[in-house]
Amino acid sequence: MWSSDRLMRVALAAAIAAFLTACGFQLRGQAQLPFETLHIPGGSPLVSELKRSVAAASRTRLVESLGDAQAVLRFTQEARDKVILSFNTAGRVSEYQLRYRVGFRVTDSKGGQVYLPTSEIFLTRDLSYSDAQVLAKEAEEALLYRDMQSDMVQQILRRLVAAKPVQLQP
Repeated sequence: MWSSDRLMRVALAAAIAAFLTACGFQLRGQAQLPFETLHIPGGSPLVSELKRSVAAASRTRLVESLGDAQAVLRFTQEARDKVILSFNTAGRVSEYQLRYRVGFRVTDSKGGQVYLPTSEIFLTRDLSYSDAQVLAKEAEEALLYRDMQSDMVQQILRRLVAAKPVQLQP
């Protein structure tokens, strides 16, 4: 016979499961990319993280050779900027805006079929600044850029899932 403590736990687990299914929650699962093989040239940290995410989150196989790829993701730009947002009463910087812009396109290996036309993703983060905490603010800036890069990878992955082959007009 079950103890009242164990019965309570089972009832609580059942209630939580019912609540989660009622709200539409489901595990993310694997992304379905519209191509079987993908080539992503380059060796930047963004490319490395994107390759890891594609390998982990989809059935699409990453290939090193351009000739073996059904699709090729090429980056047209990757830029990080730091812009002053505001000054304090003494005329010193009190806030920066970090900007991260990435442009890319996805075509077949010959370039005749476009899966995703040239796209651009632009992310920003605000960073308060203090001369008294220079090292801490540098570390925070690096952390924000890493966070933006991870967000960028997820957004690129979502766009890859939505990609559809489009024939170029002659």
